[in-house]
Order: sequence, then C-alpha cells, then structure tokens
Amino acid sequence: MTDKTDQLIKNIAFSTAVDIVGLVDYEEGRVVSRTLSSKPYVNITLFAFDKDEEISAHTSPGDAMVQVLDGEALINIDGKKIKATTGQVVVMPANVPHSVRASSQFKMLLTVVKQAVGIGGL
Repeated sequence: MTDKTDQLIKNIAFSTAVDIVGLVDYEEGRVVSRTLSSKPYVNITLFAFDKDEEISAHTSPGDAMVQVLDGEALINIDGKKIKATTGQVVVMPANVPHSVRASSQFKMLLTVVKQAVGIGGL
C-alpha cells in the first residue's frame, strides 16, 4: 500500500468500486465540493450545487472538463451558453472566461489539466 503522503488521489476509497455521485451531498443554498486531486498539473474536484447556485465567471490556467453526474446546468463560456445535462461533458478552454450555474440541483466532476512546466519551461 502506498503511503498516504505519496497518493496522487485523495478523499476517495482505493481498490474498490465507489458511487461517485454519493460522495457529495446537496446542501440548501450552497455549492459543496470535495477535492480528489490537487497537483501542479491536474485538479479533480467533485461538486454538488443547489438549484440556482453558481460559480461566477473566472478563468483557469488549464483546460477544464465538466462531467455532469446529476441534474442540469447552464455553462457560459465567453458568452456562449451551453445547457448540460446528466451524462454530458463540456470542455472549457484554458484562459477563457467561464461560469457554471445550476438549473436544478446539479453534481459535476471537474477535471482541470494544466500545462506541465519543468526546468527551462518544459
């Protein structure tokens, strides 16, 4: 077994099937999150939004992929509005303003992939 300090993924059981939708619960008037990985090159976060809750417009240094696990959301990418529902995926490009608003109670898995930067910018 790997030492917990060496794990790249956290806050989820290893070596077993997990109901990912059940790892975050809806809370009235809130956006709830659970970080599964936070590394220099990738972030993976599970979210549960109450109806009409949102993450306001912002940019990300990496491409961000929303996987809709439950419900429906309106995703705005630089003024383009996209309705996303359970089972769909939307990719938001790096450095482009975007926001996410829950049309109903809504759960998503967000994966942000960033450019790896090493010595000499490689």
